[in-house]
Amino acid sequence: MLPSLADLLTLPAFAGAEVLSGQASLGQPITWVHVSEILDAARFLTGGELLLSTGAMLVNLSGADAETYLHSLVRGGAHGLVLELVRQVRVLPPALLGAAQAYDFPLIVYRQEVSFAQLTRAAHARILQPPAAVSVPSLTPLLDALSETGRSLPFMEAQLGPLLKLPPRPRTTLTQTLGSLLDHNFNVAQAARHLGVRRQSVYYRLEQLRAMLGDLEDPRRQVGLHLALAIHANAVQADLLDARKDQASSR
Repeated sequence: MLPSLADLLTLPAFAGAEVLSGQASLGQPITWVHVSEILDAARFLTGGELLLSTGAMLVNLSGADAETYLHSLVRGGAHGLVLELVRQVRVLPPALLGAAQAYDFPLIVYRQEVSFAQLTRAAHARILQPPAAVSVPSLTPLLDALSETGRSLPFMEAQLGPLLKLPPRPRTTLTQTLGSLLDHNFNVAQAARHLGVRRQSVYYRLEQLRAMLGDLEDPRRQVGLHLALAIHANAVQADLLDARKDQASSR
């Protein structure tokens, strides 16, 4: 999730920032941070940016031009402007502040020298922060629904048909290979590493699978195969448990 401007202002690198306007808009997401010292910066914006500037372009601007500049940032989709009031501009142009207040646009100032490099580095680290791990959707509800309606085995046979008719050894080898290919989005190198075999072996098995099962590229087909393999794994596990029970009872 993208951080809001309020989130960025809590970072240590942003300490000392003074928000002069747009407090109600600090919750907007920030997509990127740019250092900008030109008046026509808006033409480079894609939306959601925070701009950093020493204010060099504001020197000698008329009030009307300052308003026009601020309006261009709003129109371009910027979500904030940070000014360092130290060197080029020490006093904020009243017209610029007035326009920012009128648009409820976040205008932020530093009254001491800051490192724009540190600000952008800290902001981008937060913007590019990896999202929280998302749990893989479970197939359990679908498997339960098939089981409750008595359609598990017919569904498995419809999806895996020819594989199920193979002798145990090749059946196990090819179902494991199919499962690994599905789990790795048909990346043969990754599937080979997972299975502990050479890539050429996986290519060979993939050709066998295509010959027996047909199209394996359709996403809907892949969902069906995932379900069928899960049903098959459950059936194999049930058979093993039954065999162990039979062995125990015969002792």
